[in-house]
Amino acid sequence: MKPPPLSLEEAQQRLLALAPALPVEHRAVGDCAGFYLAEPLAALRTQPAAALSAMDGYAVSAGDPGPWRVVGESAAGHPLDRGLRHGEAARISTGAIVPDGGDCVLLQEDCAREGVMVSHLEAMPAAGRHIRRAGLDFSTSDPILPAGTRIGAAQLALAIAAGHDHLAVRRAVRLTLIDCGDELVPPGSPCHAHQLPASNAPMLAAMAAGLPIEIRRLGPIPDRLGALADALDAAREADIVVTSGGASVGKHDLIRPALDHAGASIDFWRVAIKPGKPLLVARRPKDIGDQVILGLPGNPASAFVTGFLFMLPLLREALGAAQPLPRPFAIRLAEPLPPGGRRMEFLRARWADGKVRPEPEQDSGALRPLAHANALICRAIGAPAAQVGEEVPTYWLENGGIA
Repeated sequence: MKPPPLSLEEAQQRLLALAPALPVEHRAVGDCAGFYLAEPLAALRTQPAAALSAMDGYAVSAGDPGPWRVVGESAAGHPLDRGLRHGEAARISTGAIVPDGGDCVLLQEDCAREGVMVSHLEAMPAAGRHIRRAGLDFSTSDPILPAGTRIGAAQLALAIAAGHDHLAVRRAVRLTLIDCGDELVPPGSPCHAHQLPASNAPMLAAMAAGLPIEIRRLGPIPDRLGALADALDAAREADIVVTSGGASVGKHDLIRPALDHAGASIDFWRVAIKPGKPLLVARRPKDIGDQVILGLPGNPASAFVTGFLFMLPLLREALGAAQPLPRPFAIRLAEPLPPGGRRMEFLRARWADGKVRPEPEQDSGALRPLAHANALICRAIGAPAAQVGEEVPTYWLENGGIA
């Protein structure tokens, strides 16, 4: 008697526990976009290094009521070469160092100037007004980003501002994608009624495009044990292999015997989700560590959903992400939903105007509703019927679920 399908949560945790431990390397900071920090990052300098003006105007002492004699100018990158004494002011621009003796900035529109003399037309501001104090952003040795942080545009700028020229990250994942099935033909090839264009591997590659990976695509591979075994042999150097199709139990589903032939051991098979039940996870030894083989269903919507829920988290975990799993949002329904079934269900949906609506067609072989969707509604096993306006857990697809 075969064991029951795993829950989504158990299957994800078991898969993440198998993620390959990739070596850490130090890359030039400008080449680190999309990677995850392998080590916590601390500041190597103070930002700003000195008190800076936050506005254009005049630097003065808050305890000096004026009027003031303007003795020079402090511009960004060109500080005044002297301090201020009683009765003195300095013309100052945004981002310029506040001269010694000055502790507030008068806005230029609140001042009147005649020759070298300037007076203030409003109540005097308090000390520190319109000044960015030294260390406002961070100081030397301050922790600025924890390990596992994904390096996007803002994180890249912060690392550079903090004085870093190289960052510790895990090397890019070597990923091989294999399309399986006698019915598949290469994209753009003549396609007869009994055939289909092989779209899953390009789709999965596009889903992972925002991550640092080196992708190799093999196939489409026919449903012959020797051909599948050869493909798996050709993928031996990959860190992760993802197949689509052939993972079920029909007589033409040969991924499992091909894995046996390749020396791989199956860790688990079948997950209680819809679409995507016949998901398979295996591993085989490499010189260092194990290779993870993820067998996805062949229907395109099933391949997409399982790619979103399993392939992307596995890639993020291998790269050192602190939060590899996608996180749902609570979104209100635009139309009612029936009760949940015996498997956790993921409905292709459209999120617009603050509400989410499932696509009318949910067949796992249909690509047009998948392409129109920008969200997945998650329906728990046995969930009660949901009415318009009720909140349901929803995954946003347009960012690929990247944490």
